[in-house]
Amino acid sequence: MHKEPRVTGTELRAKRFKVLLAGVFSQLLCIGVARFAYTPLLPVMQQQTGLGDADGGWLAALNYAGYMLGAVLAASIRSIYLKDWLYRIGLVLAVVTTAGMALTEHFWLWAGLRFFAGLASSASMLLASGLILHWLIQHRQRGELGIHFAGVGVGILLAAVAVEVMLRLSMSWQLQWWGFSALAVLLLIPAWRWLPRPVKPVAGGASASAEQNKPPSRTFMRLMMAAYFCAGYGYVISATFIVTIVEREPLLAGAGNWAFALVGLAAAPAVMWWDLIARRIGYLGALIAAMLLQVVGIVLPAVTSSLPAVLFSAVLYGGTFLGCVSLVLTMAGRLYPASPARLMGRMTLAYGVAQIIAPALTGMLAEMTGHYGIGLWLAGGFVALGAALLAWLRVVDQTAQRLDAEAKATTYG
Repeated sequence: MHKEPRVTGTELRAKRFKVLLAGVFSQLLCIGVARFAYTPLLPVMQQQTGLGDADGGWLAALNYAGYMLGAVLAASIRSIYLKDWLYRIGLVLAVVTTAGMALTEHFWLWAGLRFFAGLASSASMLLASGLILHWLIQHRQRGELGIHFAGVGVGILLAAVAVEVMLRLSMSWQLQWWGFSALAVLLLIPAWRWLPRPVKPVAGGASASAEQNKPPSRTFMRLMMAAYFCAGYGYVISATFIVTIVEREPLLAGAGNWAFALVGLAAAPAVMWWDLIARRIGYLGALIAAMLLQVVGIVLPAVTSSLPAVLFSAVLYGGTFLGCVSLVLTMAGRLYPASPARLMGRMTLAYGVAQIIAPALTGMLAEMTGHYGIGLWLAGGFVALGAALLAWLRVVDQTAQRLDAEAKATTYG
């Protein structure tokens, strides 16, 4: 393996920007297209193929089951070079599974495609996150992933606007999946080319292995994983069903994709805002604030069907869910700088289990009751419980206090 040549400060800054952009494009491909195209397309598929609420929920659950398998792989693999290969396989898989959705109307084939699309989405969320953190730490750059995770918000916005445009062109659900497939091929190129292959560090230079892991206490892990499970439950309900929920309200018909676009528009800059907030009040304080705001965003559509309230709900939800993910995974990188994907994978398992249970249960409840109100209240309750667990963690655990102190010190360092 060749060593990376020395570069000037200006070249390093340009390289850093390109590496972060590679992460953004991977998020646009694996999350925006392979994962989130399904959300605005779900009502169209239900209208044109007869897909039911319960089946729609199961397809989402299987997508998250694939994502959870990806989390297991990310947590268990130690070789940075193998992670790089799996990242690139995930990019190709995102393109293939997107195109596959247009080739069949068979539920079980869709189920398999959604499962592997979920596996592909872990490539950008976990493998790319770990590879980018590895590169940043190796080159003495600040280990924050706000710009990388902004790609999720931009991806949501891209999916919502793309579906709205294709609907105005009277494109069928199959043609829309083909449109997303073409977009996926374009996104694959910078996501592949701009993230450097891992190299051995220059002798005497910084490296991820030079950093010491600082494993958290058992109390920290138990409470954090329970809280992150709750956050995952709340996240997935709106992420999967928000367009369908809005479109089923007679006064809001036609506004579903725009509500989803607002989610993405709010999410894109939110990750960087939450980085700044964490520097002021610590990681745990920022997480608690984000989750409490998210509770309001989740339950508002169950309280009122007025358009301003629903759009405000979309902004609150979009402005918080991705901040939670970014803060937790950044914490993982600080606790395990030598192998950030290790804790990222464990945390994502907790998040992923909730994402399998929640959409399947919510879809069945919606089919039984004819509405999503119970599912929304249940999701809001879980997120509120998660915030309470984090508040307890902040009081009792020294690891949380140390992380908060480090986050605040970044402001003044």
